[in-house]
Amino acid sequence: MRNPAGSGYAPVSTADHDNNNNTYPLDDLAGKPLPPIPRNFDPRAFRIYRRDVVTFSLSFLVSLPLVLLVALFTGDGSLFGYRSSPSSSSSSSSSSIPKPNGKFIVPVGGVGGCEPTSTVPQYFNTEDGKWAGPTATGKAGFLAQTREWELEKGKTWVPNEPLQTQVPVLGGDGSEKGKSIFGEMGYLTPYKPSDGFGVEEWPMPEGAEIVQVQMLSRHGSRYPTIGSNVDGLGRRIGEAKKKGGFKARGELDFLNEWSYELGEEILVPKGRQELYDSGVLHAYMYGKLYNPNSKIIVRTTTQDRMLKSAENFMAGFFGLEWTRNATIEVIIEDAGYNNSLAGYLNCPNGNKVNGGSKAQEKWVEVYLQNATERLGKLVEGYEWTVQDTYAAQTMCPYETVAYGFSKFCELFTYEEWLHFGYSIDLNFYGNDGLGSPVGRAIGLGYQQEVVARLQNHTLGYSGSQINVTLDNNTETFPLNQSLYFDFSHDTNIISILAAFGLTQFAGTLDPLKYPGQHNFTVSDMTPFGARLDIEIIKTQKPVLANREVDESGKETEYVHFVLNQRTVHLGWSLEECDGARKDGWCELGAFLKAQERMGKLARYEEACHGELGADNWEYGRVWDGVPV
Repeated sequence: MRNPAGSGYAPVSTADHDNNNNTYPLDDLAGKPLPPIPRNFDPRAFRIYRRDVVTFSLSFLVSLPLVLLVALFTGDGSLFGYRSSPSSSSSSSSSSIPKPNGKFIVPVGGVGGCEPTSTVPQYFNTEDGKWAGPTATGKAGFLAQTREWELEKGKTWVPNEPLQTQVPVLGGDGSEKGKSIFGEMGYLTPYKPSDGFGVEEWPMPEGAEIVQVQMLSRHGSRYPTIGSNVDGLGRRIGEAKKKGGFKARGELDFLNEWSYELGEEILVPKGRQELYDSGVLHAYMYGKLYNPNSKIIVRTTTQDRMLKSAENFMAGFFGLEWTRNATIEVIIEDAGYNNSLAGYLNCPNGNKVNGGSKAQEKWVEVYLQNATERLGKLVEGYEWTVQDTYAAQTMCPYETVAYGFSKFCELFTYEEWLHFGYSIDLNFYGNDGLGSPVGRAIGLGYQQEVVARLQNHTLGYSGSQINVTLDNNTETFPLNQSLYFDFSHDTNIISILAAFGLTQFAGTLDPLKYPGQHNFTVSDMTPFGARLDIEIIKTQKPVLANREVDESGKETEYVHFVLNQRTVHLGWSLEECDGARKDGWCELGAFLKAQERMGKLARYEEACHGELGADNWEYGRVWDGVPV
């Protein structure tokens, strides 16, 4: 197991390793011929060389005891890289851990990070894949050969970064819509900046500076999960073809030759690009916060797509040599392991919550009634149901990110795509957001970690699903970084927003009628590659609600929430913050005061482990993310 203090976490390279974990480049091994012996080789010179080697060896053996005596008397235990274990030095090191004081502490010099000589233990082997989850890959894309859409005369085809998302889609009234359907696909939306959360974006005031950023990112575009509805559709059509009599025509004619060949859960090429591009963007946005003489700790989970997302992000931020700049801490994602980046794993009641799923099912029956009738007429030897229609609609984004293009996308009107996105809003709101009795509790652990970093203290208690072993140690939960990068899942991020008390995303959604524009829109909140950037801003003078500067005031610190490159107004949710601010900021002290009540409000033990009443399982009865 590698020591990250020396080289950081490193992906598998084209090198061999011996039992001592020494690395030998392949080019240096037996396949390389030995150099020829020079013609002027003199054996006497070799004997002189051998004598010198023997003399040196004897001198070394004589001096070795003296070196050991010197090391013994120095007593620092650092000779040959040896240092005392954390357990034996805990009494001396614990006193150096800063205590919480309710005020954000800027690292010395305005930049931070673990020192390059950090002795962070490698708690997790990131190469054995024990907790990686399903990793089956699917059929490779071949757009250069398989594209079927027409081109404008005289134009050569150029991939669209790289997906074909400019699919002509008709509206329900027969008119073409100008917007892309790929912005309406809920959690399956390829990354895009949010359309906004009602706040204008403002430049930084003169003299202001960002002193810290904590980023929480979702993984990139991926293959479907095992047992998903698209997998079921592929299996059912395959079985119908085997029985004979299956025939499709019209818009579904392609099904006669189609087969389901998607992989399982790992990143597709687009997913790798989304996280790499995010790393590049964050380097431009926040790169100055990184201290080039430091090595930061980055956190993700053991799932394959989570680890690969973190690696691709770091490659975008630092370059391919990112292991010089960061160590990835990989937290086990499995039942029985505390992990704030996958908080649902330690919330048993979360597995029982299905109000959002039931609301989604009701809505699917409503909005896909016409589409099911329309498509059912095009198939023989197969009973086409509304579940098949919804799976066909879900197949569009999955095949698009996997292959670059999907025939399923053309089967639905623009209104039907709007309603598809709304079906996902219903699911996430009722199962994971403020419409769920466990909404706040599942996200509580990460909320506590963000606040602990701001207050400059570790977490030595377990009032939520935090991993105390890691969070109570400054080597695995550092407090002196200016940049923090964490990687999580879509539903977990929704719960984290609830745990922060962002009630602007509350409001029960109607499962029988599309409401038009609404605040809780998953396409804007957690598309593939979503990211929440929590900025800490220091100004020389207070910045008033109208963005004017109070010249009589003193230095002030603010919190700024940026979700998918758009501001989330903290004052619209937290009473301690100013709801009249134009920029959506909140004074840091007021924000921390608001967060003090979030732990009690979440009622973690009751929500996750208690006996909840029947009302909690009925959609629409819960409105604040806690049990009723």
